[in-house]
Amino acid sequence: MKPTLYVLAAGMGSRYGGLKQLDGVGPNGETIMDYSIYDALKAGFGKVVFVIRHDFEQDFRDKILSKYEGHIPVEVVFQSIDTLPEGYSCPEGRTKPWGTNHAVMMGEGAVHEPFAVINADDFYGREAYEVIARELSREHPNPGDYCMVGFRVGNTMTENGTVARGVCSTENGYLTHVVERTAIGYDENHNIVFTDENGKVCQLAPETPVSMNMWGFTPDYFNYSNKEFVKFLDANINNTKAEFYIPSVVDTLVKNGDAKVKVLDTNSRWFGVTYADDRQGVVDKLAQLHRDGVYPTPLFK
Repeated sequence: MKPTLYVLAAGMGSRYGGLKQLDGVGPNGETIMDYSIYDALKAGFGKVVFVIRHDFEQDFRDKILSKYEGHIPVEVVFQSIDTLPEGYSCPEGRTKPWGTNHAVMMGEGAVHEPFAVINADDFYGREAYEVIARELSREHPNPGDYCMVGFRVGNTMTENGTVARGVCSTENGYLTHVVERTAIGYDENHNIVFTDENGKVCQLAPETPVSMNMWGFTPDYFNYSNKEFVKFLDANINNTKAEFYIPSVVDTLVKNGDAKVKVLDTNSRWFGVTYADDRQGVVDKLAQLHRDGVYPTPLFK
């Protein structure tokens, strides 16, 4: 059974100032998502599921989905702040989406095979898709048999602001702990730092493994997520800024012994458009990859 690629494309794009998922950054107007789909297709994925917001559905279908016809099957699911378990309602004043793991939960009816989760606006590189496709294509007889691609934090930074990363601890190739850090950046000495929940500034070694939201799950992950989301809502329903992150759920499952997460190593260098000033660098890198023959021109014929 070929794995499915699950693309998180419902982000608000607030820091970039627009729907960056639809921004053409390739030499022929390709989006970063186009490169993700191309690489996933080459790596052996059999279907793509996008999670988006209803308010840009038509634009998304016209500009994005039409490209993939005849190449790979695609489906669309929707994330809404009103999509909550029975007995819960969205509190007044809540405008922020419920987070990345809530977005994953929207795919329960569309995904019935092992699947990889990625961000729509991150360029992961061909190698990353190959290693996670191999892992997801093997037999998974036990529930909680998951994986993630571990990027080195020094290969995932931008000079234009802070980034959010799931900082990982590992043992014998498996994840032991992951915590979402939402403001990792450079200090005045170009050290990689973040401020923890106690206000302390902490430094990260460049080789520290981090999650770039490139996770590999089997469908039982939806059951775990549903249970954890209820616990999250019970604790945070009235916190209008609280988010239900993938790393938080995974960390809980690992601690409880419900999941084992293999960390797949890669030297790939991430790049993406987190901020508007990142855009030109992405355009230049993609143009060079086309010149080097890594990608054809145009990407999809």
